[in-house]
Amino acid sequence: MFGSQFYNQQTSWQEIKSVLEVMEGGRWTSVYTYDHFVPPWTRTADVAQSDLLPTLEGWAMLAGMAAVTSKLELGVLVSGNTYRHPALVAKMAATIDEISGGRCILGIGAGWNVREHEAYGWTYPSMRERQDRLEEACELIQLLFTAERFVDFNGQYYTLKQAPFAPKGVKRKIPLMVGGTGPKRTLRTLAKYGDIMNAICGPEDLKRHWSIVEKHCEDVGRDPSEIKRSVHVPMRIVRDEKEAERIRRGNPWTMIGPVNYVIDRCADFIAAGVDEFCLQSIRQRPDLYAELNEEIFSAFD
Repeated sequence: MFGSQFYNQQTSWQEIKSVLEVMEGGRWTSVYTYDHFVPPWTRTADVAQSDLLPTLEGWAMLAGMAAVTSKLELGVLVSGNTYRHPALVAKMAATIDEISGGRCILGIGAGWNVREHEAYGWTYPSMRERQDRLEEACELIQLLFTAERFVDFNGQYYTLKQAPFAPKGVKRKIPLMVGGTGPKRTLRTLAKYGDIMNAICGPEDLKRHWSIVEKHCEDVGRDPSEIKRSVHVPMRIVRDEKEAERIRRGNPWTMIGPVNYVIDRCADFIAAGVDEFCLQSIRQRPDLYAELNEEIFSAFD
C-alpha cells in the first residue's frame, strides 16, 4: 500500500541503496523514480540555475534498483511519452521486469516539461497531439504485452511491422499506470488501456475522478474493478502543529503534521478507495523512511 517516489537530483547510488535497504526491511511496497533530465521544479521554458544540478536518468536508475531489491514493486512515475518510442519503453519495462523477477510497473503520461523538450531538441507537440500520442502509445504497449506472435501496428504516430516482443512479464502482464486526471482524454485512455490510475489530489477529488473513470469504463465496456487507484501525495511527520500548518499551505488533505494527523489523513484516502500511496518529496534519508514505517504504516497493519 505504501510506496515512494525517489528524487533523481542531488543524490548518489550509495544514498539510494541505503534507503532501499530500510524499505525492503519494512512495510514499504513500492518505489518509483521520476522521468526528468533536470529537476522538475518549473512548468515554463525558462532556464534556471537549478537545471545544473546533477540528475540521474530514471529508467537506468530503476534497473539498478531492481538488481539490489527483492520485494518492492518498481516503476517510473511517470515516463514522458514524448521522450521515447513506446515500443522501446515497453522493451525497457520488460527487461526490468526480468531483472526484478516480475516487479516492474510501466508508468506513462503525455509529457509536460517544455524546458526539457527545448533543452534536448525534442518536439513539444500541442496538448491535443500529446494526448493523441499517449492514447496511441498505451494501445501499442498493451498490444505488445498481450500479443502471442509478431505485432503489426499502423497508427497516426507509431508504426510496427512484424515486431516480435519477448520476454513479456515474468509473473503477470506488466501493469500500465497512466498518470494524470484530465477528464476527457487522460481518464478515458486509462479506462481503455490502463491498469493503475495515478492522481495528485485529495480524497474528495479522487472520488470525483473515479466517478469519471467509471463512466468511461461503461462507455468502452470495461469493468472498473480491473483498475487500481493510486495517489501521488506528500507525507511527513512534523510534530509541531503550527509549523505543519504553515507547510501545508491551506491544503488540509496534505499528509503533513503530527502522527495522529497523518494517520487520520491517510485513513481518509483509504476510505476514498486508494489502493496505493505513491508518496512524494521524502528526503532520501534512511531514518525518515524508518520513522514513517514505524509510526504511520504500523497503524494500518
